[in-house]
Amino acid sequence: MLKAGVLGAGHLGKIHLKLLQQSTKYDLIGFYDADKNASQKIEEEFGYKSFPSMEALIDACDMVDVVTPTIHHFACAKKVVEAGKHLFIEKPITHTVEEANTIRDLAKKHKIRGQVGQVERFNPAFMAVNHMIDNPMFIEAHRLAEFNPRGTDVSVVLDLMIHDIDAILSVVKSPVKQIYSSGVSVISETPDIANARIEFENGCVANLTASRISMKKMRKARFFQRDAYISVDFLEKKCEVVKMKDAPENPDDFAMILTNAEGVQKQIYFDNPQISENNAILDELEAFAHAIQTDTTPIVSLGQGAEALRVAMQVIENFKTL
Repeated sequence: MLKAGVLGAGHLGKIHLKLLQQSTKYDLIGFYDADKNASQKIEEEFGYKSFPSMEALIDACDMVDVVTPTIHHFACAKKVVEAGKHLFIEKPITHTVEEANTIRDLAKKHKIRGQVGQVERFNPAFMAVNHMIDNPMFIEAHRLAEFNPRGTDVSVVLDLMIHDIDAILSVVKSPVKQIYSSGVSVISETPDIANARIEFENGCVANLTASRISMKKMRKARFFQRDAYISVDFLEKKCEVVKMKDAPENPDDFAMILTNAEGVQKQIYFDNPQISENNAILDELEAFAHAIQTDTTPIVSLGQGAEALRVAMQVIENFKTL
């Protein structure tokens, strides 16, 4: 078992502590949080060992899980990597692209594994269909949330949209060509609503919308490709796959047949992939353990985390703030 520690014991940090303790792949050593009063309460209530300093925790671990506010990611990650310890770090990987590239390069130098916590990659609905997403040419994603002061220290792009940016970059095998975007600040000092149009060199276009002041929650993405439409509901953990194939000469009475303007007939059929219940955060942590133990590239590498941040920052830079 890998000795694991957590830096940051806020809302998400407590979840990570609980799951690392449950995991059969990790031995939870303890945590460090700069808030001494909160640390004492957590130690007394849950029994997790509180370390007196970040350095003491890092020294005691094989893998360190960074779940601090984003502004502190770089300083924490740098200490972890330079100590030669494996790094799991929540999204976004760092506060700036330069910091992300530095962490990526340091990890290579010190020969450690690193994974970014892009939890939607482990959403069972997305996992059920991602192997079917083949050269999509149009993508539409909506990620809407009710207002919550937690997370408003960063733009809605880094808070919410980056989930969809990362998922889209993982299935579109082409460099980004151009980005158009707009953002509106309603309650926060940073934009609360954002829209982005990402154009790829292969012609694929992705339209993304994110809001954290909506009346209802929504996390949906739709992928359109040649002869197929794939829908993923990340919130409800459901997916739908609609495919088309050349119609048979003698279709049965219940077959759904479409005829295009050229007279070519296509048959529509539905594929309902099996969706397995899971705990996505536990799965991403254990997938990282597997990557460490087998010396393989993590599912969401530091390089991928840096690229998702680069695209997100370009979305922000291109805002036409209203």
